[in-house]
Amino acid sequence: MSDALINGLAGAGGGIVAQLITYPLLTVNTRQQTERDPSRSAVGDGAVRQMLEVVKQEGWGRLYGGLAPSLVGTAASQGVYYYFYQIFRDRAERSAQDRWRKGIGDGSVGMFQSLVVAALAGCVNVLLTNPIWVVVTRMQTHKKTSNGPPIHALSCLREEAVNLAVVEHQPCRTSHVVQELYNEAGLWGFWKGVVPTLIMVSNPSIQFMLYETLLKKIKRRRSLNTKGAEGFTVHEIFLLGAVAKLGATIVTYPMLVVKARLQVKQGLHDDKRRQYTGTYDAITKMIRYEGLSGLYKGMGTKIVQSVFAAAVLFTVKEELVKAARVLVTGELRRINNSRMKTPS
Repeated sequence: MSDALINGLAGAGGGIVAQLITYPLLTVNTRQQTERDPSRSAVGDGAVRQMLEVVKQEGWGRLYGGLAPSLVGTAASQGVYYYFYQIFRDRAERSAQDRWRKGIGDGSVGMFQSLVVAALAGCVNVLLTNPIWVVVTRMQTHKKTSNGPPIHALSCLREEAVNLAVVEHQPCRTSHVVQELYNEAGLWGFWKGVVPTLIMVSNPSIQFMLYETLLKKIKRRRSLNTKGAEGFTVHEIFLLGAVAKLGATIVTYPMLVVKARLQVKQGLHDDKRRQYTGTYDAITKMIRYEGLSGLYKGMGTKIVQSVFAAAVLFTVKEELVKAARVLVTGELRRINNSRMKTPS
């Protein structure tokens, strides 16, 4: 089994665990990002209070709206990302070694090369998995009252009258959202928000650059010559992952808000201030009508969710990678031993 495949599968496993633990925060954060009322707190909208409101008004299940496609998206995203990241990383390391043999550099992958590697893997990931996340965003922002029909996400309604006076409540299902997206804009509807999402590639790029830079510096101080995170404790990996994600989130958060605004359902009767034709239009309207603080709505919640999720992801991934390598090594040893025992 190749390192790329091991890292891809481990990344998918780590991503699923992190998603399950932090999903309620992710749902609340998406709602905060798509809140259009400028009177609401821009940065800290009270995640705990909002979670309690959702539970009271809509039930516990709404905190996990879109969980199924989200888990599929997380597994696909992390698997694709880590798989291609490891492939690009291996090529960068071989290139660095070749330059070192020619007397250029120290044979290690530098900060800029790490950034490029992460960016390339991120672009591949975005282009392949964006449709899943558009569906997830729609399902997370679907709201309903405790006693009546939904008050948002018209994908979950069947119109019985032109003025929407009479509606029949339907559960918000993945199939409904997929059909709505296709009816709205055809196949392109599944790539709504892809431009800011591609820009957001810099988030994992910065994250992994910080993570590997910190890892490399600590290795030098400890005089370690190990591969990956071998030689580090689970707590150390958790902390490094959290610090790296914190730095990346603060820098790139505005693009995350813009992406959510573009992917969420735009009401039929919304005024022009709430309808966006693209990334630039969304940014300019948000700044004009909501101020710069509008670009940072829900950032407090996102920092808590993303930092904790990233720390869990890194920790689980590294443990799974170690376990996989042990299993592969043990399997190879058994095969070699059996060959040695086989008479010629």
